[in-house]
Amino acid sequence: MSGKEKEGEKATRMIILGPSARLSSSELVQKLHLLGLPLTIKSTCYGALIHGDEDVVMEAVKRIRSLDPPNIFTKERGFPPGDPRRCRGHRGAAREGYHQLEKEFKLLGYVCEALENPQEVAPEIKEKISVDEFRRIAEKAQKSKQKT
Repeated sequence: MSGKEKEGEKATRMIILGPSARLSSSELVQKLHLLGLPLTIKSTCYGALIHGDEDVVMEAVKRIRSLDPPNIFTKERGFPPGDPRRCRGHRGAAREGYHQLEKEFKLLGYVCEALENPQEVAPEIKEKISVDEFRRIAEKAQKSKQKT
């Protein structure tokens, strides 16, 4: 068996379009096909699913994300397209993880906005309290616990 035939070298990635993406799911799939890479490509409600040799998949991701970097996201998927363990056509319901993806999608607008309009922020650094202050807080907590 050659290295390319090993299952461990295959990858499946979800390509998710943010709400303000400059292309639609169908345009995304068309652009993926136009790359001419040896991939399995499946159109989805959130963008596309691609499967193939890991290096080819990552090349496709890199090239597609360059079209609209703040609005095209990707995440690994553990199963290839059509896998009967996850395909809703075989299961008869939404696949596991779909509701998580739905929740994540609702946050993508904020992520897109932050990527398009980055702002420098400084975390609030809290000062340490003294040992005496800590002791006073602990004693107060212990006294209130003893009253109950």
